[in-house]
Amino acid sequence: MRRSHEIPMWPLYVMFGLVPFWWATGGLYLFWPLFALILAVVLFARGKIEMPSGSTTWMVMAAVVLVSVTRLDRVTGLPMFLLRLGFMLSALLVYLYVYNALRAGASWDRVFRPLCLFWLSMVALGWIGVFAQKFTLTTPVEMLLPHSITADRGVQAMVHVHATEFNPLGRNQFFRTAAPYPYTNNWGTGFAVLVPCVIAYLTSIRTGGMRVLLLISLPLSLIPAFLTLNRGMFIGLGAGLVYLGLRALMRGDVRLIGSIVGVAVLAWVATLVVPVEDLIANRVDNTDSTTDRADLYLQTLGAVGHSPILGYGGPRLVDTTSGAEPLGTQGQMWLVMYSHGIPALLLFLAFWVVVARRMAAAVTSPGKWLSTVPVIALVVTPFYGFTDINLSVMFFAIGLGMAALDGPVRRPPPPDATTPASPVRPPPQRARASARAAVSIKYSQSIAPPPRS
Repeated sequence: MRRSHEIPMWPLYVMFGLVPFWWATGGLYLFWPLFALILAVVLFARGKIEMPSGSTTWMVMAAVVLVSVTRLDRVTGLPMFLLRLGFMLSALLVYLYVYNALRAGASWDRVFRPLCLFWLSMVALGWIGVFAQKFTLTTPVEMLLPHSITADRGVQAMVHVHATEFNPLGRNQFFRTAAPYPYTNNWGTGFAVLVPCVIAYLTSIRTGGMRVLLLISLPLSLIPAFLTLNRGMFIGLGAGLVYLGLRALMRGDVRLIGSIVGVAVLAWVATLVVPVEDLIANRVDNTDSTTDRADLYLQTLGAVGHSPILGYGGPRLVDTTSGAEPLGTQGQMWLVMYSHGIPALLLFLAFWVVVARRMAAAVTSPGKWLSTVPVIALVVTPFYGFTDINLSVMFFAIGLGMAALDGPVRRPPPPDATTPASPVRPPPQRARASARAAVSIKYSQSIAPPPRS
C-alpha cells in the first residue's frame, strides 16, 4: 500500500505510459503541457518541493524566453511560442516530480516504469514504420481543429500522424522511422537518450516482467533505429558510450566495460541485418541536407548579430534561405540562440554542464549510465532540436539520477505490525543513531553512491 506522504505515480503513467493512445488521437504534442499541469497541481498541493541541481538556472532561462515573446513579428506566431515554452516548463515539472517522488520514498522501480513504458511505446510504433512505411492517420484532434490552424506546417506535422518521414525533394525516397514523433530526428534523439536509461533499469532491477520486456525490446529497437539513417543519433549515443568507457577505464570498472562492449556487439550484429552504413552513404549522396544545414547555420549566425539579446521570439522564414527550413531550426543550439537570444543559450548550456558535472559523481552502474544523458544532450545540441517531448524524457532521466546522488532512494519497508514491540526502548539519541546505522547498512547496495568523507 502507498504511504500517505508518497507522491502518486498515476500522472506519470498518464503522461509517459499512454503515448500510443495520445499519438493516435493526434494530441500527444498539444496535450503534453496539460499533462505537466497535472504534475504541478499534485506537487503544489503536497506543499514541500525540493529543488534539484540546475532548477534555478532553468527557471531563469525560462524567464528570459518569456521576455523574448516581445520580439515576435506577428501575433500568429504566439501559439507555437507558447507551445515551446510549455515544453520547457513541462520538462522542469517532470524533473521536480520524479526527483521529489523518489526523495519522498517512492521505490526506484515504480518511478522508473513510466519512462520504460515510453521506451516500449517508441519501439513498438517504430516497428509500424518498418512494416507499413506509408501509414498515416487523420486523427480526431486534426478533424476538430479549424483548417486555418491545421494548415500550418508545424501543426500539421503534430496532429496528422505518420509512421515514417521522407524527403520529397530527395533523389531517392528514404522512409525513415518517425512515430510517435513528427520527424525522424526526434525519434533518433529519443533513442539516443533512452538507451542508457533502459540499461540503467536493467542493471538496477534484476527481476520482473518489465525487465523481460526491456531485454526483448533492446535488440528489437535497433532495426527501426538504424532505419532512421540518423547520423546525429549515432554521434550522440557514441559520445555517451565513449564518455562512459573512459570513466570505466579510469576506475578499472570491468563490469561497466563489459556492459558497454555488450551494447557495441549488439549494434554490430544488427548491422548484419540492416546495411546501415550503405544506406546512410546513399542518402548523403542523394540529398543536399548537409549543404542546406551549413547555409542555414551561417545565415542564422548573421541574423543573431542583429538581435543578440532576445532573439526573434521563434524561427522565421527568410527569402534568402536556400535550405528547406526557416532560420532558427535544425538544431537546439540554433533554435534557442535565434529565437531567444545569446543569454538564453548560455543559460541553456550552463544547465546541462551543471547537471553533467553533478551526475559525474555517480559510482553505481545505473547512476553511471544515467550520467550519459546530459552528455548526449550537449553533443546533439548543434544538430537536432529537442524542445518537444524529448526534453521531458531527458529531464525524467536526470531526475532519477539526481535523486539517487542526493541520498538513498530506497526506503526501508514499513514495520511489521505482527512483530512484538521491544519491552525496553533505548534513549532517543541512541535510537536515532541506531536507525541511521541500520539505514546505512540497508542502503549499502543502493543506487545511491556512498557518502564522501
